[in-house]
Amino acid sequence: MSPLKHISLLCIFFLLTSCTATNSITGQVLVEGNPVENAVVRVQSTKNHTRTDANGKFTLRGIESENPVNITAWAEGYFIGVAQDVTDNAEIHLEAHSTEDNPNYEWVSAFATERQDNCQKCHTDPADESLQLFNEWRDDTHAKSAANSRFISMYNGTDLAGNQSPPTTYGQSTDYGRFPLRPDPEKPYYGPGYKLDFPETDGNCAACHTPAASVNAPYGIDPTTVTGVATEGVTCDFCHKIWDVRLDPVSGLPLANMPGVLSYTILRPPDGHQFFAGPLDDVAPGEDTYSPLQQQSQFCAPCHFGVFWDTVIYNSFGEWLESPYSDPETGQTCQDCHMPPRGATQFAITEAGGLERDPATIFSHKMPGAADAELLQNALTMNVNAHQAEGKVVVEVELINDKTGHHIPTDSPLRQLILLVQVTDENGENLEQIEGSVIPKWGGIGNPNEGYYAGLPGNGHAKILMELWTEISPTGAYWNPTHILSDNRIPAMESDTTTYIFQTSENLETSEVSVEVKLLFRRAFIELMAQKGWDDADILMEEEIIELP
Repeated sequence: MSPLKHISLLCIFFLLTSCTATNSITGQVLVEGNPVENAVVRVQSTKNHTRTDANGKFTLRGIESENPVNITAWAEGYFIGVAQDVTDNAEIHLEAHSTEDNPNYEWVSAFATERQDNCQKCHTDPADESLQLFNEWRDDTHAKSAANSRFISMYNGTDLAGNQSPPTTYGQSTDYGRFPLRPDPEKPYYGPGYKLDFPETDGNCAACHTPAASVNAPYGIDPTTVTGVATEGVTCDFCHKIWDVRLDPVSGLPLANMPGVLSYTILRPPDGHQFFAGPLDDVAPGEDTYSPLQQQSQFCAPCHFGVFWDTVIYNSFGEWLESPYSDPETGQTCQDCHMPPRGATQFAITEAGGLERDPATIFSHKMPGAADAELLQNALTMNVNAHQAEGKVVVEVELINDKTGHHIPTDSPLRQLILLVQVTDENGENLEQIEGSVIPKWGGIGNPNEGYYAGLPGNGHAKILMELWTEISPTGAYWNPTHILSDNRIPAMESDTTTYIFQTSENLETSEVSVEVKLLFRRAFIELMAQKGWDDADILMEEEIIELP
């Protein structure tokens, strides 16, 4: 190679490398003049981070910007600190946050008012469809947990119109003493209610449904009487002050006698201060800190595990814990499925200090659940095989829970799956079922056109409770002593296969039949819905139609 050509290549090399040259920033993290070891130091709103050494010193390399940058630091027990507009050296001072809860703290509303901007003002941008965190929460069931009409009607023992069932009557036994009786069939009945059975107490429903009100009095709050911020249900200010969750070290579950707020450690700040815990370690300046708990399933455990009278009533957290989804290496958290990123690049508007971020770090607050058709339609896989043989139609249905980290259905024992299998001839007439299961009585005895499917070909999946004294089943009155009559819900990564045989013509060449299989999700037993006046429509989860031959 000629000397001239060699020099030219060297020039090109240095030109290219200079274009990608990066800077380094050094510095130190201190608390009251003392170094902080192992603090997380980050170029704000980027993945570029490091940790401090024993002397609190750090070096951040690979900073491509030639402009000044903000450098943040966080360590456990401290608010996130920041050094702004740094070019070569940064000294970051951290301030300890209180570790004591202030029971006199006044909860902050999520809604903007004339006096305060709050969450609504800063966490929703009308001009940016992706930045809708407040709106997502506002439209979610967590925001409506205190005012949910279905919940209120179960608590009070009313229907949606306000008609109330008669108070519970009691019998007397020499062996057992006082015991509840079934509702009088001669009187109008609008379904069960906690207050019908325990009129002198408030119960612990508020521990989950109105947590802001019940933190200071978990067993002394009637959720129908709360006011102010407490009516916002599981509100923003409450969730972002959760600091820890107390779980049984043996089972990993909340203790049976500590539902909702009883299992949470809440940090409400001293007067004149604020405190917010979140999933980002670089939100600064402000009185904010990082909490890894915000991205862990344990965060959800206290309100998604419930034991009444020694019977486990709902247990979606425990179901997740027992499933492969709880494997930290290969699994998924509750937040992964129920708070997935939805494309937002800011979690707060620019005017409020919001910065451009990796969309994978900003989690949706839509939190879809049992009322969300899209979520349910991606909850499991249904496989249908059908064929004709010897004058019969054989239909095999396999339901595989391969997309959900807990049982299907889960949580409220009112929820159920209904599998409908229908085979009709060329005239549209139903073929006679000669083998296979039928939908149980709780599917509703009556007109199928009105959703009463009991006795039809198919199956049902539900957790069925029976009240011990009245033997009412299925029951949603799980505040009374109950036992589990049956439970055939489908656990995570397991399947259920059923086979149905129908009689048809032996002339296989001319006998044309249609096989239709539907899987429905129903939020409550149809008899209870009729009593309460609930009009929640069934949600079609899966459907398949096969034409034979």
